[in-house]
Parts: sequence; C-alpha cells; structure tokens
Amino acid sequence: MIVVKALVVYAGWLTIVASAPSYKTSRAATATYVNQTTCNGNTYTYQQLAGYGFIPSNARDKYGDTIGGIGSSIAMDRLSWKKTANGSYTGILWAIPDRGWNTEGTLNYQNRVHKIAIILNPQLNATLAKPSGPNLQMTYLDTVLFTGPDGTPTSGLDADAAGGITYPGFPELPVVSYEGNGFGGPGTGGKRIVVDSEGLVLNSDGSFWVSDEYGPYIYKFSSTGKMIQAIRPPEAYIPRRNGTVSFSADSPPFYDPKETIVPADTTTGRDNNQGFEGLTVSGDGNSLFALLQSALDQEGGPDNPYRLNTRLIEYDISGVSPVYKKEYIVKLPLYASSKTKSKVAAQSEIHYLSPTQFLVLSRDSNAGHGQASSQSIYRHADIFDISAPATDIQSTANDAANGSVASSIGVLDSGATAARYCSFLDYNVNSQLGRFGVHNGGDQNQFLLNEKWESLATAPVNPGKQDGEYFLFSLSDNDFITQDGFLNGGQFAYKDSSGYNLDNQALVFQFKVPVGVVPS
Repeated sequence: MIVVKALVVYAGWLTIVASAPSYKTSRAATATYVNQTTCNGNTYTYQQLAGYGFIPSNARDKYGDTIGGIGSSIAMDRLSWKKTANGSYTGILWAIPDRGWNTEGTLNYQNRVHKIAIILNPQLNATLAKPSGPNLQMTYLDTVLFTGPDGTPTSGLDADAAGGITYPGFPELPVVSYEGNGFGGPGTGGKRIVVDSEGLVLNSDGSFWVSDEYGPYIYKFSSTGKMIQAIRPPEAYIPRRNGTVSFSADSPPFYDPKETIVPADTTTGRDNNQGFEGLTVSGDGNSLFALLQSALDQEGGPDNPYRLNTRLIEYDISGVSPVYKKEYIVKLPLYASSKTKSKVAAQSEIHYLSPTQFLVLSRDSNAGHGQASSQSIYRHADIFDISAPATDIQSTANDAANGSVASSIGVLDSGATAARYCSFLDYNVNSQLGRFGVHNGGDQNQFLLNEKWESLATAPVNPGKQDGEYFLFSLSDNDFITQDGFLNGGQFAYKDSSGYNLDNQALVFQFKVPVGVVPS
C-alpha cells in the first residue's frame, strides 16, 4: 500500500476570447476574493485557492499497476466528509483512470476505480512571499476492477472498427478482438468490452455510474465492479464509418502501432476521443447528466473551431431502467490560440449545482508540464444554465442517425437556443497558485501544472451548515506518464518516451454559491 502526500498550487490570470458570453464577471479590487460571476441572476464567488496535493507518478495500486490518469473523474463520498476539531478536513475520494498508459498506443489495461483517503489542512496565511508546502494529503486505500456482465475484464484497447458484443438485457457494446496478452506479449488473445472511462458518479448503494468515450455509453457497475447496466444514447451520438456503426477511435494498439482505420475520422456521431467526458448526478440522485467533450461530427465535430455546439443529455434514473428525459446544446467557449486564430476549449467534466446550473471544466490543450508550451491560456471551471430560453432539442429527427441541430461548420439552427455560458473560476491565476509553490507558465518542473485537468467534486467548508461555502476539488489526468511504470499486474514495465515524470496533481479551490444552490 502506498501513502502519498500532497502539495499546493498557483495559477495566472490571462485574457481569453469567449463565445457569446451571457454573464457578468469582475475581479476583486481587494484581497477578499479572486473574482465573481453572475450567471442568470446567481452570483458565484471564487474566494481563494485552498490547497494542492499529488500522488507521485510511480505510485502503484494493490495489483502492482501504476496509479495514473486518476484525474479523469472523481467523486466525493459526502458521508465520509468531516471537519475535525483542529480545523482540518478528512474524507474519501473515489478516482477513476481512463484507458491506461496510451501515449504510444492503447493497451489491454483493465478499467478500475481507486479509493483514496484525503486530509486537507487549510493554510489561510499562505502568501506569495511565504508560500505553504503541500497541504492536501492523499493516501491510497483500495482498487475496484471493472468486468463485463460475464465477469470478463474490461479493456482500454481501442474498439474494433466494426461489430460489437451482446449480452442479454444489454445493447450492443463496443468490443476489441486482441492478440496475445494485449500488451505485446504472448497469450491466447480474446475479446473484451472496451471502456475509455471519463466520468464517475458514486451511488448510495456503493455502485458506480461511469461514462465512456468509445460508445459513447454510460455504464453502471456494482460495488464489486461487475457491469450491471448500460445506457446507449440516441443514434445521433453513435459513431459511424462507411455507413455502419464503428466504435473505433482510431487509437492503434501498442503492439500494432501501424494499424489503420479507414477513414480515420468517423463521419457521424461522436468524434474520435470526444465522447461523454462529463457526467454528474442531481442532488436527489434521480437525474443523471452526460455531456459530450465537443460537438458531434455532423454538427462540426471533427474540426476546430467548428466543434463548439456540444450536447447535454439527461436521464431519469429513479426507477429500475434509465429513462431519457431531455437534451440541450451547450456552446463551448473559444480562446485565442494565436493572434489570428481561435480554438474551442473542449470540456472535460461537469458538476451539478442546481436543477438548471452546472459547473463545466473547459480547457485548452498541449500546454503544461511535459508539453511544448508551459503556458495554458484557458483552463476554467465555468458555469452553464439550461433554463429558458435554452431549448430542449429532444426529437425523433434530431436524435436519429445523422440528426443535427447545427451545420457542419458549427452554425446552430435558428430553432435551437444553447444554454447560457458564464466564465467563472480560472485555474491559471499565478497569484493564487504561487501561495502553494506551483505555477502556470515558466520553467518545466514538477511544480508546473499538468496539461489535463478533467475532474470536479465539491464538499462543504462548514458541514451541516447551509452557508454556501464549498471546496472544489480537481485532479489532473497525467496520462500515466512516468519513467517507472508498471501495468498488467506489474508484469509490463514501461518508460514514457517523453522522458517526463508527471505526478497526479490535485487542486482545491474555495468558492461561494448563492442561496438555493446546493452542489451535489
């Protein structure tokens, strides 16, 4: 068992170009808060960065595998969250990796979820002049491995270009037909359900909802990791090539990097690696929401900056079987990638605030520790609002294969109105990050923020009180990048060709929500 101690982080304020803002935002004239945003009458306040921590890049779980990618999604066990007599906080955080180490090809990595004990020790007097050390301690406790309905392990390998696998009571599921042991070694080969796990919801009975990029599907796993349910979204979401369903994301296996999928991009449905990145649940546990990372192919998906109109889908999960309820368009922000070009800040996670408002983690890419550029331009926990005039676009036509509410260059139909989008909490404010010794931009070192921040979880600052004070936890996905990596029960050793060791970093923000808003 590995005990990992945490660090603290900083970030810098940068100018961005956002699409069609429907908000007011202000920067603090004093040190009382970092910034405020009013979204459809609700005012949210980013008060301060409250902590930083990390799990080392070479930490391993009880199966001997590298603990990596855990920022893909997290869920706080709210019943475990406590404030102690000395002012510190303790709790249990569940963290899900995606599909394993895949910077040099996908592998037969069995999907899983990790259980982590956390201790947050607030450092209210931390300043740029006298920064705090790490104040978020994270201790690995346990791992639950995921299997299919028949007990066969799931896999992070890319899906077959055609076909799937079926089980009684389940829709056709993405599958891989792999060679050897799926890691480039000898073996009998076989077939496994493939999952690129990106979203996580913890249920009261200990089971998990997990959203996926390959399908894009939403799976329910028991507390012991067995798949017990699968939600297949409307046909407009299902990827197709050559006129037929094709779940492949054009992500060749490590053991056959020259494998070719024709065409590389899907023609309709979710684009490659742009599936259900965001997943959250309502406070009462009855409604499940999933958000695509960016637009469907037929709505501008393959091309940046046209992929800004992404879809949010809602399911009623109060009964035995999920029921599709509503569907909305969320128009993602643009940021200035150069003096003449803008790009879409694709989203990496969502989190329920109220029946109509959600946090959304939108960010740039290719900037951070281990990247060509150390300076991130857009890395935000923003807010969107689905109340009127936002349109529920659910219809037979819009949800059919190739159904669309936007053109191939991302122009929204006149009959559809997107959710309000409100810029809010900027991760990159160096005057905050520096209070914990970390930074955005500058030298490539272990204190530079990682590129990929993909998870959100909240917990009250004062448990039991309805004062609107919350912590916002966010972990990074380090892509399993290490020079001391192990997978396949510790039998597969690897060193990432980048030469980097990227820790699993964690940030904790403190923010205030308005009366009536109770984050899940």
